[in-house]
Amino acid sequence: MERKIFIQQTTLATAAIFLSKYSFPQFKNDFPVVRTSADLRKFKSPAVETLIAGIRSKIKNTETGWLFENCFPNTLDTTVDFEMINGKPDTFVITGDIDAMWLRDSSAQVWPYLPLMKDDKNLQQLIKGVINRQAKCILKDSYANAFYKDENKISEWKDDKTEMRPGVHERKWEVDSLCYPIRLGYGYWKETGDLSPFNADWIEAMRLVVQTFREQQRLTNEGPYHFQRETTNPTDTVPLNGYGYPAKKIGLIHSMFRPSDDATIYPFNIPANMFALQALTQLQELLPKLENTRTITADAYTVFADVKKALKENAVIRNNNFGAVYLYELNGYGSYNLMDDANVPSLLSLPYLGALKSSDETYQHTRKFILSKANPFFFKGKAGEGIGGPHVGLDYIWPLSIIMRGLTSTVNTEIKMCLDTLQRTHAGTGFMHESFHKDDATKFTRKWFAWANTLYGEFVWKTFRERPQLLN
Repeated sequence: MERKIFIQQTTLATAAIFLSKYSFPQFKNDFPVVRTSADLRKFKSPAVETLIAGIRSKIKNTETGWLFENCFPNTLDTTVDFEMINGKPDTFVITGDIDAMWLRDSSAQVWPYLPLMKDDKNLQQLIKGVINRQAKCILKDSYANAFYKDENKISEWKDDKTEMRPGVHERKWEVDSLCYPIRLGYGYWKETGDLSPFNADWIEAMRLVVQTFREQQRLTNEGPYHFQRETTNPTDTVPLNGYGYPAKKIGLIHSMFRPSDDATIYPFNIPANMFALQALTQLQELLPKLENTRTITADAYTVFADVKKALKENAVIRNNNFGAVYLYELNGYGSYNLMDDANVPSLLSLPYLGALKSSDETYQHTRKFILSKANPFFFKGKAGEGIGGPHVGLDYIWPLSIIMRGLTSTVNTEIKMCLDTLQRTHAGTGFMHESFHKDDATKFTRKWFAWANTLYGEFVWKTFRERPQLLN
């Protein structure tokens, strides 16, 4: 089911029912058991359990320790389906309350576990299985963003005016969908030195990635992708016969949808293109380690060079109040969008993704802009402050943005503020949500959103390693 439908279902009434199941904390050590019981967990990792026990025993903030124990393993506890297929590991990863696998979400959900693979070979196999499954998905359709495990399952979006194929849940073209599998594969290789996942299927999938990026530069024609949906929501469809509004051919990659699954206003999404530049850099490092990849590597460099040049010439504008800042979207004709969205890749997240350094002067100017009311999707209220987006509507803050703010900050007071806000706004559930209302955290969407949960765990773990005093 599409995410917006779950937003409608997860109302304040739903939250109240969920909260009523438990007797919530009356004093600091009174926290209910809300984590999935051991006998129902999808995957068990001794390395993850050891880490949880270590952090819980060493930090004085009991509630943060409780949240970490609930959130960090949530992807493994509830969303992974692992098996061996034809002698190779295969891992299907749902997002949580939607029974489909997004290339973006599945990569982000398992990313924080990569450093633990050296102590847990089964965990390494699990993540290797994600890499294998993602290659299968890309080979099925490099333009789709979400897939089913069951090839015979019929999508509720089967009538979308695009080339819907068996096993595809949704076919919204988002540049970042093809960047995340590269990031995961590259990160796996760097942690393990293991090249075995990068077989002929994976190499062919990467060839399709580069080909798709090239097609969506649209240098000579509109390319093969188009998308329309019969809907009352304009962010769920693409205008002009499904090809989008015109854009100048400047070398950037067109993205018809944002990482939020919302339609772009202008087709050159800058965070997605900067992420693509980083992914192509990683691909050019990894491919030469494999056989018969010279042509793909050369093609990847061609797209890389085009995107790099176009970003340098078009991605930055001078703002009277903040100085030089990165744009969120543009069309190459002079029209652009100054904002940021909570979903990753976002402008805020670029250092986390490795697309630039946090010390980058333009990034720092941009950060000040997007964390202010000058950003139309920055909200501040009684419950907290943070970035949201059109996906759930005005006044709803996404914990993803608060977590990302903390992960990309070097300032103790800011990191502590993010930790405190997340601790205050889980609405007694013990988990992160998709979003919450700026004035009332009990008004939240998606009580089961594994990406936000696992990313929160990554944030706490990073803070524990680097600034443990902030957890006490």
